[in-house]
Amino acid sequence: MLTVSGLPGSGTTTTCELLAQLLGWEHLNAGALFRQLAAEKGLGLAELARQAEQDGAIDRELDARMVAAARACGQVILEGRLSGWMALRHGLPALRCWLAAPVHVRAERVGRRDSQSPAAAAAAMRDREASERRRYRAFHGIDYADLSIYPVVVDTSEHRPEEIAQCILTRLSQPE
Repeated sequence: MLTVSGLPGSGTTTTCELLAQLLGWEHLNAGALFRQLAAEKGLGLAELARQAEQDGAIDRELDARMVAAARACGQVILEGRLSGWMALRHGLPALRCWLAAPVHVRAERVGRRDSQSPAAAAAAMRDREASERRRYRAFHGIDYADLSIYPVVVDTSEHRPEEIAQCILTRLSQPE
């Protein structure tokens, strides 16, 4: 099992998709599950995010779905801001990875992906990250800026996706 976490634009999805191809493992994306949860509730993403700031049950439901799926799959890549923390807290045997990049790099990537300027992307990222930081502290007691639980931390601004995946694969193949 493998967890890959990082802030928006850090390259988690690109890396996870590549790793899933290389390993033949399932890839579970917390963001995709959050979108599915919003659809099930008949809400937009922004509305569900606002509700999640007030109601810790939303994040707990998302976490429970990720943990259940991870236990059922075994060989799986869990992608999400808290996936490393979830694996640790639920005793899931996983290599925990954090992908990082400077905010200007992340804003450029997100802007390209979402067809917006880097400045607009940076502003939206700041709002989202502030909301998530409040939510995760309040409901989980987690500061996702605490990288001490991650044996693998990679600055994705300095490496191509293939190099990042290879770094993770190398660590995954090493006995603990």
